Amino acid sequence: MTSPTETIVIEPRILYFGTPVVLLSTLNEDGSTNLSVLSSAWALGQRVVLGIGTQGQALRNLERHPECVINLPSADLWAAVERLAPTTGRAEVPEAKRVMNYRYEHDKFALAGFTRVASEQVRPDRVLECPLQLEGQVVALHPPAHAQADAFRIVEVEVHRVHAHPEVVQPGTHHVDITRWQPLLYVFRHYFGTGAELGRNFRADT
Repeated sequence: MTSPTETIVIEPRILYFGTPVVLLSTLNEDGSTNLSVLSSAWALGQRVVLGIGTQGQALRNLERHPECVINLPSADLWAAVERLAPTTGRAEVPEAKRVMNYRYEHDKFALAGFTRVASEQVRPDRVLECPLQLEGQVVALHPPAHAQADAFRIVEVEVHRVHAHPEVVQPGTHHVDITRWQPLLYVFRHYFGTGAELGRNFRADT
């Protein structure tokens, strides 16, 4: 790649420049598990920060029952994830979602072809097909400090237990095998996997 000599000013409609996809398990009022597709997530230590829209069922569930599972799908699950994308767990579809052709779906596990499995420390079920499943407790809900404060919430989750497929763990360790773990990424509303490793950070211990 040649060295750039200039930049141009752009105004993209969205800023999803690349984040991991999350399937968030939350508890419905009837005790069933709702699955929500999220595109805004990042981790710091044992805490994961999520961006969750106010129009869906997930936030309602977390406000009532602050437990969840952060399921991290692999790249090969993108089609199943996309089947869930235009659905909502709210029986009365909000107008903002209805105009975007969202529809109500109660059993999202069945729709996506996922297998539900009981969690060990929280009530919402995990998604067995996801190579990494993080059980956690909501510790804070923050409104964003700007004009769109009603559009979403910033949710902090303290992770208490991590489940992993054996094939993505280095044998005899608690390290994720980064040569085999291929997270599903959301880049400007397109799905991508990861490419070949380019290098390692000086703090990497694997």
